[in-house]
Amino acid sequence: MMARTKRSRRSYGAGEWGRNRVRVFPDPKTGRYQIEWREHGRRLTRSLKHRDWSRAKRQADEVAAGLAVYEPNGKPEPEPLTLERLFEIYGGEVTPTKGERSQKYDRSALQMFLRFFGKDRRPATLSQRDWDRFIRARRAGGVGLSGLPVSDRTVERDLRFLLAVLNWAARSRNESGGLLLDSNPLKGLRVPREKNPTRVILSQAEYEALLRVSAQIDWRFRVALVLAHETGHRIGAIRHLRWCDIDTGAGVIWWRAEHEKTGFEHRTPVTDEALAVLEEARKANPGNGDAPVLPARRDSAGNVSHAAARDWWKKAEALAGLERMRGRGWHSLRRKFASDLMDQPLKVLCELGGWRTAQTVLQCYQRPDEDRLKKALDERRHVHSSRE
Repeated sequence: MMARTKRSRRSYGAGEWGRNRVRVFPDPKTGRYQIEWREHGRRLTRSLKHRDWSRAKRQADEVAAGLAVYEPNGKPEPEPLTLERLFEIYGGEVTPTKGERSQKYDRSALQMFLRFFGKDRRPATLSQRDWDRFIRARRAGGVGLSGLPVSDRTVERDLRFLLAVLNWAARSRNESGGLLLDSNPLKGLRVPREKNPTRVILSQAEYEALLRVSAQIDWRFRVALVLAHETGHRIGAIRHLRWCDIDTGAGVIWWRAEHEKTGFEHRTPVTDEALAVLEEARKANPGNGDAPVLPARRDSAGNVSHAAARDWWKKAEALAGLERMRGRGWHSLRRKFASDLMDQPLKVLCELGGWRTAQTVLQCYQRPDEDRLKKALDERRHVHSSRE
């Protein structure tokens, strides 16, 4: 027979300590009875929604005996949220709103975390130990499809994504009106940062070398190369340009939010060099309206792929006689754009290149060259000498 403990007018306990202990007691504010039990080491309390003492004791006995589960007002509680279910919801509702590359990353990252933590793991139970364990395994190559060690920059990206998913769950409600997560269990934990990230800036000589061989690679590569240099935009945004986004008469390009990493929709004027290369694109690919400026080889209605743009870059480097360098790719043109316009007001630069904040430009994109540093010192010397 099941052991019972403490019976009184104030509380009633059923079951055994450490096994199936259940307690009911009145809420001092409302008088309605509460039921309390432990699950996976956590103390859980819910209202029974009534003031019937006999009924409350009977419910405690039934729950402790395993004959019933807590069901306020006769309605069963929703199934506990697992990582698999959370990722399924996020992947179905949030991921489709992102760009092509971000969607691909989301899917692979969600699967990676599922394999590491387990699909039945409850997100609310994630802790510092899980955080540290993932960092060690990811750095060592024990996590991820490649099986190779990765840099702290990659670990940082993965963990920031996980934090974003948990933050989203802590703001989103289920069909019953309750939050998917009461709070982000990993909030405030320190994300590893790469001490010396590789942020290569393409030099003017390297750009000119690539430009000289660009027509030998593909006319689309030449167009993309010049547009990246003249507008400072990401290759992803350039790949998705359509003729309806371009007003050659006004000399303006409309950058759509859905193709910008930051979701920043804006218009920018373009240079004569950019307009000239766009005219070349029209001759090679007569199109208008919704037709892509850089069509895919086998589908004229589709945009050229990221893989094709990456391959063009590698071929151009080899043809131009440039030695392969980690970090020198399409994004190095974006850094060149930011550094070339270093003397311009940051607000102007952000509008031209599509940056939301000046802080991002200062931290990740601009880097003064040696000539600028020498010029700054010469100007300082001139100021001091003029005061003497």
